[in-house]
Amino acid sequence: MTDAPDDHFHVFDTTLRDGAQREGINLTVADKLTIARHLDDFGVGFIEGGWPGANPRDTEFFRRARTEIDFKHAQLVAFGSTRRAGARAADDPQVRALLDSQAPVITLVAKSHDRHVELALRTTLEENLEMVRDTVSYLRAQGRQVFVDCEHFFDGYRGNPGYAKQVVCAAHEAGAAVVVLCDTNGGMLPAQVQAVAASVLAETGARLGIHAQDDTGCAVANTLAAVDAGATHVQCTANGYGERVGNANLFPVVAALELKYGKTVLPAGSLAEMTRISHAIAEVVNLTPSTHQPYVGVSAFAHKAGLHASAIKVDPDLYQHIDPERVGNTMRMLVSDMAGRASIELKGKELGIDIGDDRALVARVVKRVKERELAGYSYEAADASFELLLRAEAEGRARRYFRVESWRGIIETRPDGTHANEATVKLWAKGERIVATAEGNGPVNALDRALRVGLERIYPQLAGLELVDYKVRILEGRHGTESTTRVLVSTSDGGGEWSTVGVADNVIAASWEALEDAYTYGLLRAGVEPQE
Repeated sequence: MTDAPDDHFHVFDTTLRDGAQREGINLTVADKLTIARHLDDFGVGFIEGGWPGANPRDTEFFRRARTEIDFKHAQLVAFGSTRRAGARAADDPQVRALLDSQAPVITLVAKSHDRHVELALRTTLEENLEMVRDTVSYLRAQGRQVFVDCEHFFDGYRGNPGYAKQVVCAAHEAGAAVVVLCDTNGGMLPAQVQAVAASVLAETGARLGIHAQDDTGCAVANTLAAVDAGATHVQCTANGYGERVGNANLFPVVAALELKYGKTVLPAGSLAEMTRISHAIAEVVNLTPSTHQPYVGVSAFAHKAGLHASAIKVDPDLYQHIDPERVGNTMRMLVSDMAGRASIELKGKELGIDIGDDRALVARVVKRVKERELAGYSYEAADASFELLLRAEAEGRARRYFRVESWRGIIETRPDGTHANEATVKLWAKGERIVATAEGNGPVNALDRALRVGLERIYPQLAGLELVDYKVRILEGRHGTESTTRVLVSTSDGGGEWSTVGVADNVIAASWEALEDAYTYGLLRAGVEPQE
């Protein structure tokens, strides 16, 4: 049973409709149901599910959502247009489809730009107003709450402010609960949005909402500017998904309203779920989460500069605008050639390694990091390799689970144009000499498999490791095939993921170094004691 949202301020999500128009997103009905559950868990007040009657997928979504989702916070919203010119709302099949969806709330898109009325709808300005009045009043009579999206409102207001406001008044007077000012082309700036919204509010008395596209990079700012002018309904999409460059991003908007404006727009405790919800939705739409997204990106509270680290050691608030835990994120210290003593000390604390007051240890680690980064290593992207380096310095010896005697890779080109890749590794583990050979899809995969073949009998914990990402970068210096190569490998054990780095004058040797660190760190995570 849905709890009715607090009506003083609306958080309206349109990921399932407007967000789905982003290039590269193609949602199934099952995807839409999963995202709707995440959004309801987050506590948004309204979830726009799509356009029933316009396509079978959206019609099916509304049918299944009625029985498969027990909404705790949100109300489901159906989207559609005003009736056709010259018809009656009661006779319009598209309006009937909105009612058949059984959604308690309906959003109607209406033309508010006079040129669009005459050129796109090919009707008169007065008939467009009547289309708004008739459709809103009919749906209200059928017991639905109605919101009206005034499409191209700001562009229409620029050319004919009188008519744009007439559309707002027509919707308001016919019973629309909210009239939404849409920056459909995304070309507005915050000061312009605030001035227009304030004027419309003062002259129409309608309750206003804002729908901002991000074509100028100002969608979040424009949304907050409308709130400053008196709007009490914000339309957003998760992670800013949407057509062209996207829509106002739900998460920065909500975080700003809660943490900067002091408004309560979500249920208690929901804000702390924001990072998890953002990443979960990104997984459903099959897009990599943006690392630098405000509030929820993994880099949103990552600190690299030594000067910052020195200040954060005294008080994290000196270089953070909020406590990251308030939005379910964490502070991260990045170790690089910019690192100072404070960076190393804070990173050690983050990793659970007690450095204490050992200034000589910190100095050695800083020196090694700077030397190795000069040679091409990147520890800010390879936390696992840095932890192994730090532990080696702190413990006086490197973690050794196996000792490599030699390895080699063979690439064979066959007459039919195919290739065969084979690798052999010779190593020692727990006093036993091991020789293992394996084939793979490429020389690096062959080495990975050979290492597994050789070690899994000794260390069965390695069977659960999976290489999940592999990146190669040619570093500056010598050109072409003589260049130094850096390889980053990401590995998972099902419970977590870590990255390791290797640098060498060829890609195979760099890959091998990264793989060695990856397996060593995996055994460390598994609690295996290193061999003497």
